[in-house]
Amino acid sequence: MARVKRGVTSHAKHKKVLKAVKGQWGRRKNTIRVARQAMEKAMQYAYRDRRNKKREFKSLWIQRINAGVRSQGMTYSRFIHGLNKSGIKLDRKILAEIAYDNPEAFKTIVKKAQSALN
Repeated sequence: MARVKRGVTSHAKHKKVLKAVKGQWGRRKNTIRVARQAMEKAMQYAYRDRRNKKREFKSLWIQRINAGVRSQGMTYSRFIHGLNKSGIKLDRKILAEIAYDNPEAFKTIVKKAQSALN
């Protein structure tokens, strides 16, 4: 039986790694050993930050809602409690957009939440 030469396979693997680290600095972009380490680390960061991105956006929405609510003389937690009591089902992303883009509409939502608390 003839022996198997693996040049094609390893070249394809190397090409895949080097394509993933394209644009990096120094030997990270062209030396396979360093490139593989760089790619693995980059994939770890990407995995972690796909989750952190959601966390950061939720905190941004909460900050925007809080700023809009405090201008109406209320706190964020009381506002959310009032929304739940009044039965208004809007998520934080939409509330933040309304508070940022349309303060008049947001003011009416705050009034409804206040009336539900009283």
